[in-house]
Amino acid sequence: MTDLNRRAFLQTAAVSVPSAIGLLGAGQCAASPAPKRNFTLDLRCGAIGVKADLPEAIRLAHQYGFESVEPSAPFLAKLSDAESADLLADLKAKNLVWGAAGLPVNFRADEAKFQADLKQLPELARALQRAGVTRVGTWLSPSHDSLTYLANFRQHARRLREVAAILGDCGVRFGLEYVGPKTSWTRGRHSFVHTMEETKDLLAEIGRDNVGFVLDSWHWYTAGETEADLLTLTGRDVVACDLNDAPAGIPVEEQMDLRRELPCATGVINLATFLGALVKMGYDGPVRAEPFNQKLREMDNDAAMAATAAAMNKAFALVE
Repeated sequence: MTDLNRRAFLQTAAVSVPSAIGLLGAGQCAASPAPKRNFTLDLRCGAIGVKADLPEAIRLAHQYGFESVEPSAPFLAKLSDAESADLLADLKAKNLVWGAAGLPVNFRADEAKFQADLKQLPELARALQRAGVTRVGTWLSPSHDSLTYLANFRQHARRLREVAAILGDCGVRFGLEYVGPKTSWTRGRHSFVHTMEETKDLLAEIGRDNVGFVLDSWHWYTAGETEADLLTLTGRDVVACDLNDAPAGIPVEEQMDLRRELPCATGVINLATFLGALVKMGYDGPVRAEPFNQKLREMDNDAAMAATAAAMNKAFALVE
């Protein structure tokens, strides 16, 4: 989840032909280099209970070995040109890049609230553009108490198309995250988009080329999806990515959102397969922890940062 209270293709085969080795030169027999990760180890402070403004988040990201950091549109919009230049100089000096910002528009509320937020979006999008931010993401509520699936689908497509147009005018890509747990999409009277395939339908209806996915290992797992599902996507289809593990001993259909674990904490979610698919598709954006874990939230900033960095590095080592 992101800003407003909340929140993948190819198979390879290696064939060994020993009898041919003596007939071919060493260069001809050499295997193709394995693909390398292009995605970044990203810091999103709010998702791990770390309280920090953007300059402090940049400092912490550098201190704990992260490679990118979540930007904040409202914070960036308040900066003068000189202040913005100083912040970007600090980001560059610390060898960091931007991850994905949260969407500062409540498209889930009534029309009046949506329109009020939408009016503010051009200024915020320009602030992101000025700072060189190129990615924004948000999540899709998987059920609704009054709107049927079709009515909700039409509303989402209309509203998110308007959002995407404004962001696209500023060179910003827009990612949507489906929420997979059965306990979430059965909560309201009417279920809504909660799988990758349904999200593809919504993206097609929105019809903007700057709109794609926010992938999350948690939602991929709870939606019952596989590596084959991930590999229907290309790196360009994915705007941002969250990495989580799940509590052990709980059937997948009983997993509760907001009760997750740091990556590689339990091994319930196959992160080697998930991250391996991101490598195969050439995804080059941010990958951040989003465990919504109470124990982590109770830690002080340094302890939470250290625990998150250790977990993320352990996960990344699966594909390095």
